[in-house]
Amino acid sequence: MKITFKFLPWFALAAALVVPALHAVPGPPGPAPKEAFLIPVKDNWDIAPAKPGAPADLAENLMLIGLQGLANTDGPRVYIEYPDDWHFHDFNPLKDFYATKYGVKFVRLATADAALTELGHFAKGYVVWDNKVRTSINVALTAAGVLRAIVVDENLIPLAEKHGLKPLADFRGKFTGQTDVQIYQWAYDQYWKDCSRDYLVWMGGVGGNSMEPGVADLAIACHAFVADLSASPKMPEELAFHKRLLAQLNPSAWIMGWHPYPKDTEGQWITLTSGYGLKAIGLNTFPNGTFMSQIGFSPGFKMTNNNHVTRETKLTAEKKLYICLVQSDSMGIGAWTQPERGQIPYNWEVGVDGAKWYAGAMEMFAKDRTPNDYFIGGQSGYMYPAVVPADRFPGLMKEMNALMPLMDEHTVGIMDHTDRGIPIGYFDLPKHVVDEYYAGAPDVVGFINGYAAAHTFDVRNGQAFMSYDYYLDEHRPVASAVADLDELARINPKRPYFMLIHVRESNSIKRVISIMNGLEEKPEIVPLDTFLKLAASNPNFAPRYKDPKPAGKAWDATTQ
Repeated sequence: MKITFKFLPWFALAAALVVPALHAVPGPPGPAPKEAFLIPVKDNWDIAPAKPGAPADLAENLMLIGLQGLANTDGPRVYIEYPDDWHFHDFNPLKDFYATKYGVKFVRLATADAALTELGHFAKGYVVWDNKVRTSINVALTAAGVLRAIVVDENLIPLAEKHGLKPLADFRGKFTGQTDVQIYQWAYDQYWKDCSRDYLVWMGGVGGNSMEPGVADLAIACHAFVADLSASPKMPEELAFHKRLLAQLNPSAWIMGWHPYPKDTEGQWITLTSGYGLKAIGLNTFPNGTFMSQIGFSPGFKMTNNNHVTRETKLTAEKKLYICLVQSDSMGIGAWTQPERGQIPYNWEVGVDGAKWYAGAMEMFAKDRTPNDYFIGGQSGYMYPAVVPADRFPGLMKEMNALMPLMDEHTVGIMDHTDRGIPIGYFDLPKHVVDEYYAGAPDVVGFINGYAAAHTFDVRNGQAFMSYDYYLDEHRPVASAVADLDELARINPKRPYFMLIHVRESNSIKRVISIMNGLEEKPEIVPLDTFLKLAASNPNFAPRYKDPKPAGKAWDATTQ
């Protein structure tokens, strides 16, 4: 989740008089404000009413999130309060943490009218999207960043004008009957020259009559071009336009948001972006990015992990079954707030970007961790290393090595899904990628790879490179999962046996504990750094990499 803006100190009176600069300026995060506005949004993300006469709350939500982007462009002034079941539900306690630990006093603006009364001066006008053409929302967000405007549908025009705002663009009826490519081509011709080359926002996720634009504040603050073009070869015109945008971004650019579920797959999208050496931060539901990214750790705080070994530690594995449990997919959408956390060793794949994207959240997690919680690092952003251009890889490793100490992280998680031959994905790595990680990260304890089970293994200079043995799907019945793991233990009779399990984030910890308790052979459950050191001491595996000549055709981002 890596944008920071140059921080200007909070002066409540000055904030009411100063319109922010037109461009967000990346820089180091600053201290927390003494005061900030808290604005709630409604738990209804339908573009058009489900029933005649029902409210279309998406329009108001979108206006408020966009207003947040305007107000937060040069300082953290506005925090949006999302519903309890918002995708990043583990971030919901963060507001209270900012208040108690950072001393932020939140002033609630309970209505859109109140929000515009306090913050309308940050806008130069309003942009109208067409509630009959979904894609017009993305064009309106692009225009709003360039023109410094709020985004409204026709029903909110009277409210905008009540607060003295004038129309700057009106897309009602403009795109009727047009394809997405035609619409985005118009937006490109009109606004691309004024859009950032460091940030591109992908407003994907759910489609149809819904949109969940949590990342819209970042889009507006960063002057980002907003789109949801496909990465699938089944939509060649959209794919070609998609590539055209990616090719014009700066080498260090970020793609914020998520791919559109109705148009392509996650694997297609990240393979494409990785082929240009670009990093993605998900999801489209990522909340309060402009607020969190401008606030660093609290004074005197230093991030620490529950490290059990160092790079030089020597351990000796016994003849037993060792299990390591890893939850991926970020801290914000997992099981962190569940009461069973801490009862068994659990490993959380955080990534290195937490120190910059959401330092306050990481401080909250660190202070709340138990002795059984361990944080895993990895390269910056979401990328598939097998398709990253060779000249970009060293820079990514340099960035990772610079950020991992800020998080006190010493193990690296890797995922690569660039082969379309298997529905769940093919996660093995070619030898040259393994070589690049060993060369680029010589000081880490070790590496893990995969998502579903994979078969890439190695040990060099005391650093184990392990792949997942099992993917624990949240829908797999407990008895079936127990039977699966028992079978894995039986078909790998040599001890020690190191079983690495990926726990899909939707699994509850209580469920995982019940599976562990049901195993026929009682394992020793260990944290990842210990697991990797034990595996390096007595590996029950031989070095193995992805077949350089696979039976299926690999995905090629540069030629699709």
